[in-house]
Amino acid sequence: MTETAGTVAKPLDTSTIISPARLAHFVLRTSRFQEMIDWYKAVLGAEPAFQNEILAFLSYDEEHHRVAFLHMPDLKPQPEGIVGVHHVAFTYDSLSDLLATYKRLRDLGIKPIFPINHGPTTSMYYADPDGNQVELQVDNYDNIEDATAFFFSEAFAENPIGVEFDPEDLLARVEAGEDQEALKRRPDIGKRGLEAVKLR
Repeated sequence: MTETAGTVAKPLDTSTIISPARLAHFVLRTSRFQEMIDWYKAVLGAEPAFQNEILAFLSYDEEHHRVAFLHMPDLKPQPEGIVGVHHVAFTYDSLSDLLATYKRLRDLGIKPIFPINHGPTTSMYYADPDGNQVELQVDNYDNIEDATAFFFSEAFAENPIGVEFDPEDLLARVEAGEDQEALKRRPDIGKRGLEAVKLR
């Protein structure tokens, strides 16, 4: 062992797995550079922390960037039927926040491609200009234990996909003052499988 400034060197303990403190960001390569930046600014309420002609960092909170873009001209569109990331999800604090976001984006011409109540979450999936799928969601349960318990329920075994909903109907019901906890409870519609997923 070596000593430096009065301390004794000590090997780091690798006997336990140390999980990351948080998910920091994701990076997308695109040939629609400004269009993608504008879309994520609109959807997430994000602002550039840095941007030049080849790189942009966007953030909506204390992190220096949550999503970044690499400007790479002449990229080919994503083909169907290949492996890769399916979607990225962002959670809102309340159903009101999720639906206010839906309403704001709707008025900008940005509409969800797949609104669905999974059970643990009420979710709306969007497609960005390059076809990447983005989920905006709200937790349907107040704690992780109840949400996790749903995965082991008969309802989830029968229908692990969820129940689609009409965002306009849900918006109207929230604005009419209906109980949001009741609105987040997933109805029972019977058996459903992967064939019901209307995503890439």
